Amino acid sequence: MNKIRILVCDDQPLIRSSLELILGTDEALEVVGTAADGQSAVAAALDLQPDVVLMDIQMPVLDGVGATAQITAATRAKVVVLTTFDRDDYLFAAIDAGASGFLLKNTEPEVIIQAVHAAAGGQALLAPEVTLRIIQRGTAAARPEPTQVQSPAGVPDPQDQRILDGLTAREREVLVKLAGGLSNAEIATTLYVSEATVKTHLSNILAKAGLRDRVQAVVFAYRAGLIPSMEA
Repeated sequence: MNKIRILVCDDQPLIRSSLELILGTDEALEVVGTAADGQSAVAAALDLQPDVVLMDIQMPVLDGVGATAQITAATRAKVVVLTTFDRDDYLFAAIDAGASGFLLKNTEPEVIIQAVHAAAGGQALLAPEVTLRIIQRGTAAARPEPTQVQSPAGVPDPQDQRILDGLTAREREVLVKLAGGLSNAEIATTLYVSEATVKTHLSNILAKAGLRDRVQAVVFAYRAGLIPSMEA
């Protein structure tokens, strides 16, 4: 069985060592390298070609956002951001940079392992707090000012509406379930279809909407009005 190859990037030696120990408890995972700054992370990713990169946001030389952008542009690695959450503005920027998942550094070890497996499988595991902040920033950025005229039905902007119109009813259902935090298996169970069918629907959604991954799909679902805003 081929192991999932992981690159651990964090400027704190204790964090790097702790993550190596945590990941080493799963026989399916292999830490192939570490990096203490963003520039070194990019160089290591290009050299080692890992499957998954665990990326700190705040690092010297080059921050995690810049490193994520370069790694996702030049390799096939999936990047999962680990953050203390003190700069949530970095989180939303990391979506555009190509990050596939977000976790807090106080996340339970087993959840970190789950996140690595999810990322390697093309999925994402997001900390609930991070998901909420990302969605709030994404919907706020796309929401009209109070003085602007909006349609009575509160429809999304024309481009988003065209994308929604291009989705089938089932694809919309899958997108709503995805935005609600359900995994592929959970979506399959609730819709009484196979997991393979769910994966096909998700691939179609990403292609039609021009989205890179599940994280962007979640933000799109909220921005397009499929899910009510969670802002107070």
